[in-house]
Amino acid sequence: MAPEPVNVNEFRELAREVLPKMYYDFHTGGAEDEYTLKQNIQAFQRIMLRPRVLVDVSKIDMSTTVLGYKISAPIMIAPTSRQQLAHPEGEVATARAAAASNTIMVMSFSSSCTVEEVASSCNAVRFFQLYIFKRRDVSAQLVRRAERSRFKAIVLTVDNPRIGRREADIKNKMISPRLKNFEGLISVEVDSDKGSNLEAYANSTLDDSLCWEDISWLKSITKLPILIKGVLIHEDARKAVEVGVDGIVVSNHGGRQLDYSPPTISVLEEVVQAVRGRVPVLFDGGVRRGTDVFKALALGAQAVLIGRPVIYGLAAMGETGVKKVIEMLKNELELTMALSGCPSIKDISRSHVRMEHERLQSML
Repeated sequence: MAPEPVNVNEFRELAREVLPKMYYDFHTGGAEDEYTLKQNIQAFQRIMLRPRVLVDVSKIDMSTTVLGYKISAPIMIAPTSRQQLAHPEGEVATARAAAASNTIMVMSFSSSCTVEEVASSCNAVRFFQLYIFKRRDVSAQLVRRAERSRFKAIVLTVDNPRIGRREADIKNKMISPRLKNFEGLISVEVDSDKGSNLEAYANSTLDDSLCWEDISWLKSITKLPILIKGVLIHEDARKAVEVGVDGIVVSNHGGRQLDYSPPTISVLEEVVQAVRGRVPVLFDGGVRRGTDVFKALALGAQAVLIGRPVIYGLAAMGETGVKKVIEMLKNELELTMALSGCPSIKDISRSHVRMEHERLQSML
């Protein structure tokens, strides 16, 4: 019997053992050379911590708020699609784990389970990720269903006018199962003899004309707060504030869209400085340790979102696995805060980290 995993990375190996190669590659793979995918993780390793000593850390408070909703720690669940490829209960299991962990799940637009199934699975705060289809009425209907199901915010993903070239899916001729959310709204099957039917389906449905002016259309059909996910540069961060979004998620889609885009932790501070506190800035990409969470908070993120680690836990142990992944990261964050002299989230500051360029400059 394999020993119990002691960190998130060990859950990945458990997932590899239980998942068919096609599905494992789908969840773990990135675009083209997977440079950005790898750098998302490696960039964290180039940031050093600067701990403070002789601080009373007998009580550690990791709680925080996102859009006014209190969560137990600044660790949320990112939107990850087609979770029933990882486990039969899919997003329902993940939703229950999020509720048990007192955190917020962002449900994927491309989920295996329906909006209503996830909403009825447990009582919790949830956000809904949105893609804009060429048929705007389909996206609008999903927004209305999310509202009726008491989702609390819309997270609009904006980095995918087309789907990135995910070569593992092409080689595997990845077959995507039907997505129940779209049944009766749009054709859920696309034939492709050139590789991944996922790629063919996405490129036939996604609206590649989406632009900044369309944010006003989205605001006209919902009263929910709107966050945009996929911002990497200060120009876009400022534009997002100008058009009236309620939050920003710094994200490169987990390295699955534009390869050689920057690792997200390397541009987080640029976005935070551009926003100047006018809207909350969330972060995803490469978080595998509590120290990673701490570093992102020190650079200005209000919370982080985790994607692949959730899938690894889900594949390995279902709902229990997701809860264990979240608990591992929370425990590691609590220890990092204690060892760094930070009894609460508000005590974590920019002075607690040193970026690689700062370290090199200090050596000159």
